[in-house]
Amino acid sequence: MVFGLTLAAAASPAAAAAPGDIGNRFDWPLRPRPAVTRSFDKPQERWNRGHRGVDLMSSVDQRVYAAGPGTVVFAGSLAGRPLVSVEHEGGLRTTYEPVTPLVRPGQRVAEGSAIGTLLPGHQGCAAAACLHWGALRGPASAADYLDPLGLLRSTPIRLKPLTRS
Repeated sequence: MVFGLTLAAAASPAAAAAPGDIGNRFDWPLRPRPAVTRSFDKPQERWNRGHRGVDLMSSVDQRVYAAGPGTVVFAGSLAGRPLVSVEHEGGLRTTYEPVTPLVRPGQRVAEGSAIGTLLPGHQGCAAAACLHWGALRGPASAADYLDPLGLLRSTPIRLKPLTRS
């Protein structure tokens, strides 16, 4: 008997449809590995409602780390929200909020470099603090939002029997 096999990602359903091959995979932006309290929900159109990232349970003043190597492109307050944005190879950007920056724009960061400390009060977070972690590709005016969980090298993969022949 021969069995066909298929791969199934065990992360969020959107993670399986996340970006194509980005080369090196990224790591979690919090230590230890956090619980996901709110999943990615890509809007149908850019202007529609959705959740353009994931919320990760954490604690106030917890260190936030760069998920992958890159260059800090923003570190400050945007529309009243303190955040850090890192540009990675291939036009990919990751965002982290609400975060008090420990880095400055133009600074190169390695995967695992401390980039900020978490602040309380992320909207929609039931815990004392949650990190909103986002990922997007392309220019800001036409960026394609991605599920950051799909960037993780630790996304579990399961083999399932496809058919029996």
